[in-house]
Amino acid sequence: MNDERKKWVIETFHLIFPVVLGIGVVSFVGYVFVNDMQGKYWSFVSAYFFPPLGKETIIPAGILVGIHPLVMALSIAFVDFIVALFLIWNYDLAKNIPLIGTFMKKVESIGETSSNKYSWIKPLRFIGIMLFVMIPFQGSGGMVGSIVGRLIGMKPWTTLISITLGAVIGCTLVAYFAESLKTILLQNLNAGLIIIASIFIIGIIIYLYRRNNKKKKQEFIQ
Repeated sequence: MNDERKKWVIETFHLIFPVVLGIGVVSFVGYVFVNDMQGKYWSFVSAYFFPPLGKETIIPAGILVGIHPLVMALSIAFVDFIVALFLIWNYDLAKNIPLIGTFMKKVESIGETSSNKYSWIKPLRFIGIMLFVMIPFQGSGGMVGSIVGRLIGMKPWTTLISITLGAVIGCTLVAYFAESLKTILLQNLNAGLIIIASIFIIGIIIYLYRRNNKKKKQEFIQ
């Protein structure tokens, strides 16, 4: 096999393998479920690809309908792993593919913004990417994490391992927190509602704080 053909085979494998692996594993796990639970599981995993839905909403929703916390956690973490694997293998190649290329450039632009916004990641590198992916906020998954890792100069496989660890830990924490909250709601509705209201209020405070900081930075630049 000559060098050009070998290169083509490797590039084709890199392009197809993550997609086949992702669909194969998610399909297999789905077939383990019975009745309408299959459709619910596949719907939740598929929904993770569409913002603004993130691990902080998808995982609790899956647990609420009866999917085991660990299954939901590892499934969503697996999606982050697949997305990161696809990007580290096909970052430049994918940008030349119609439609996919346009999408990749948009993601790259988001990554550049995130690299400036999350400047704390650069000195921490491996730990920084891992913590970034662990945080259950929109735009902190494997996609943006892999781009930020590339922008700060991390090696591809180091970035992938960091993202995978962050995704597994973060998703597991979200899953078992959601499971605990579900148990509390079933045992004591008032206590559960108080916890949910507290989380909601904290979320609003964090959102307003981040938006205010962003506005101040924009005013300072101008």
